[in-house]
Amino acid sequence: MEKRISEIARKTKETDIEIRLDLDGTGKSKIATGIGFFDHMLEGFSKHGFFDLDCRVNGDLNVDGHHTVEDTGIVLGKAIANAVGEKKGIRRYGYFILPMDDALCLCAVDLCGRPYFNFECEFPTQKVGELETELVREFFYAISYSAGMNLHIKMLNGVNTHHMIEAMFKAFGKALDMAVSYDERVTGVLSTKGAL
Repeated sequence: MEKRISEIARKTKETDIEIRLDLDGTGKSKIATGIGFFDHMLEGFSKHGFFDLDCRVNGDLNVDGHHTVEDTGIVLGKAIANAVGEKKGIRRYGYFILPMDDALCLCAVDLCGRPYFNFECEFPTQKVGELETELVREFFYAISYSAGMNLHIKMLNGVNTHHMIEAMFKAFGKALDMAVSYDERVTGVLSTKGAL
């Protein structure tokens, strides 16, 4: 199998981002976004999805965290799409229900090439550390559209905001790991149309 590694850089007046993603890694990460809790969440995504992820972000945090978080989602989505390539031989679909203490999160992914995003969660608090919780939705929305994936995230239960967000990032990592995994029964791409 060829290596599925992607390096994407994006620079605007608001953010300067470099991401390197290896879909067939071991869960190693080097993350520096300037938002500690966001770093922690990306580390969890990397570790539990077995993706090697280097992510360096220099954003306009003097304004707020919105551009940093959203633009990281845009670049990570592009990196996922680039690394997965033509999608030959992969499962395409992935799902996971992840418990984290009081939190229980369902995440489902379809790497179909068509963006669609559904997010069902209300957080009890407005911030965790320096991360505004409303930006979690913006992050995953950006990933789904820039990667061209269907992404559904539903919080089935939860009381503690930290646990809820962490369950989301880990569930997304596990679901994406399943979706990008090879299945020897799949010849070409997994579609009756013959293309994704």
